[in-house]
Amino acid sequence: MADGFDPDQTTMTDSGGGVQLRFRDDEVREEPAVTLDSFLVDQSNATAVRVEPGDDARQLLSSLDRIALIEVSFPSFRDGRGYSVARILREAGYAGELRAEGDVLVDQIPLMRRCGFDAFAPEQPLNPADAEAAFDRWADVYQATADGRQPIWAKRHPA
Repeated sequence: MADGFDPDQTTMTDSGGGVQLRFRDDEVREEPAVTLDSFLVDQSNATAVRVEPGDDARQLLSSLDRIALIEVSFPSFRDGRGYSVARILREAGYAGELRAEGDVLVDQIPLMRRCGFDAFAPEQPLNPADAEAAFDRWADVYQATADGRQPIWAKRHPA
C-alpha cells in the first residue's frame, strides 16, 4: 500500500470542477461490465460496458442513453487510446460514469479528467494527497475539453 493511502477513502473532490472522483469501487454491482463485442451481439440490455484498447467506442453512440457505466481499460500507462475513447464518448453526449481502469498513474489523472473520465480504478492504490496535488498543479489550461474548464485564451479574449 502506498504511503498515506487511506483504504477507507473511496472518493475525493476535484477542486477544478467539483466532480467526485472514485479511486476504489467497493460498491457491489448487480451487473458486471460486458465487453463491447458482447454488448453489440447478444447483451444489448447490459448497463455497464468495458472498452478495451483497439475497440471502436463509436459503436456505442446509439446506445449511450442506456449505459450507466463505461469502463475503459488501460493495460499499460503507455497506451493512450483510452483518452480518445473518453473524448469521443463525452463529445457524443455520454453523461454516465466513465471509469479508467488498469495501469493508471497519479500524474495521468488530471489529463484523464480533462478528457472526460470521472472515476478511476487503478491497479495500484493511489495516495489521495498526491492526486489532489496533481489536480491543483495547473490553474490554467490551453485547450477546451470535456471537463468544462475555460481555456486561458478565452479568458484573455472573451467573446
